[in-house]
Amino acid sequence: MSAPTSDVILDRMMALHPKIIDLTLDRVWRLLAALDHPERRLPGVIHLAGTNGKGSTQAMIRAGLEGAGKSVHAYTSPHLARFHERIRLAGALISEPALTEVLDRCYRANGGENITYFEITTVAALLAFAETPADYTLLETGLGGRLDATNVVDQPALTVITPISIDHVQFLGDTLAKIAGEKAGILKRGVPCVVGPQPDEALDVIEARAARLGAPLLVHGQHWHFHEERGRLVVQDETGLLDLPKPALIGRHQMENAAAAVVALRALGYGEEACVAAMENVTWPARMQRLKTGPLVAAAGEAELWLDGGHNPAAGEMLADVLAGLPPKPTHLICGMLNTKDVTGYMRPLAAVADSLTAVSIPGEPNTIPAEDTAEFAQQVRLGATTAPDVEAAIRKITADHPGARILICGSLYLAGDVLKQNG
Repeated sequence: MSAPTSDVILDRMMALHPKIIDLTLDRVWRLLAALDHPERRLPGVIHLAGTNGKGSTQAMIRAGLEGAGKSVHAYTSPHLARFHERIRLAGALISEPALTEVLDRCYRANGGENITYFEITTVAALLAFAETPADYTLLETGLGGRLDATNVVDQPALTVITPISIDHVQFLGDTLAKIAGEKAGILKRGVPCVVGPQPDEALDVIEARAARLGAPLLVHGQHWHFHEERGRLVVQDETGLLDLPKPALIGRHQMENAAAAVVALRALGYGEEACVAAMENVTWPARMQRLKTGPLVAAAGEAELWLDGGHNPAAGEMLADVLAGLPPKPTHLICGMLNTKDVTGYMRPLAAVADSLTAVSIPGEPNTIPAEDTAEFAQQVRLGATTAPDVEAAIRKITADHPGARILICGSLYLAGDVLKQNG
């Protein structure tokens, strides 16, 4: 009998708990103890939480640290095309043999006990990080913070909280204050935290928890500021002013993510060289990514093809802002979303900058909204909408009538992942 692949073990792990999300740390602590506590043996941890921007901010911090010659582990979720994307060991995506081995060890150590897929795979990542030399470990929370499976490190080197908005209300609460309370759960006694731009209601909660823990805060608008000047990013914090290239990631919201990454790097003791590398070397797929090669690009012909995985109202506003700042061109959306999202809240700002929307269902996702329903949501915000059986059919449908258009595929990271698989 051949040895199981990572996909086989991951499928087995899906069956260990009836729910996809069940927020508690009890099962994680049990498995970590069975594995001799790998979370206590990690290279210096930088822990990130937030509603929007934490993945991009993490990617820029990683680019900066690597630009300074440091080796960096990184954990992020969800993946787009392959699970391996979630675990980066000392700068490289985890190999198939290494992933299979660490998943198998965690599966056996768990002994068939109840545990969610995210919990056991997070423990696998921590185990891989603990056993591979590196200088830093970047951990992105999956959901919330206080009860997230990544929140098991007593003394990280630094924490970061990116902008908080309403999302995942069924798990985190239905007000900004409740959601901020969950995100602020990553704060640790005496550990500095970089805080990105926040609504007052969220910042009040973060500041109150930090005061109780004695966690020093570096808060946007108080301890650091940023602005764009002549096509460059200017960041000022308590160590001085830096004039930097704009980040390689597109959009005004990426400027605020970049500024937070710069403040984080400076808090860790790094200077201008690392900060420039953070701007110039960062890559992060499906964040307003221009697709330039592949079969879907070929299907688009003369049209521009873009991809974005944002999926909540704040992401819709950011995306609308990005589109408004691009050279004028008819813009047509291809959109698929999950039924756990505020669909009209996401679409409303986009209706002002898009000419049409073609709705698709997300392949293989049980929680996808049927294309017909997505089209109805678009029409409710006065965005003309039709449907298509899949993304390629939607592209061909749009380009038949608008050959030189800008096409943006959007609405879900799961849809973005499927697009990246299709496009090779």
